[in-house]
Amino acid sequence: MRKELEAALDLAKSLPAEELPAFLGEVERIRITALARVVSPAAQTPADSLLEVPEAAARLSVSPDYLYRHSKKFPFTRRLGRALRFSSSGIDTYLKRARA
Repeated sequence: MRKELEAALDLAKSLPAEELPAFLGEVERIRITALARVVSPAAQTPADSLLEVPEAAARLSVSPDYLYRHSKKFPFTRRLGRALRFSSSGIDTYLKRARA
């Protein structure tokens, strides 16, 4: 048994009978919380997509020309041959950090 639960087991053995209903309610709350985590689906992370310059520029609120000139400064820039693409999730992370 987990060490964290051994204290709860000791309490169950030693608590006065009149305190057991409240104790059982607390244990049930822990059980339901753990059960909800087991049965609920994990949050799906949206798939990353590569954006073209006009779409990335719009999301960043800059001009396409600016994005072309400064593309090397952005960590979410991807080169596909001569074409520039920008990671959608990379832009989201960049914008979150810029707002913080």
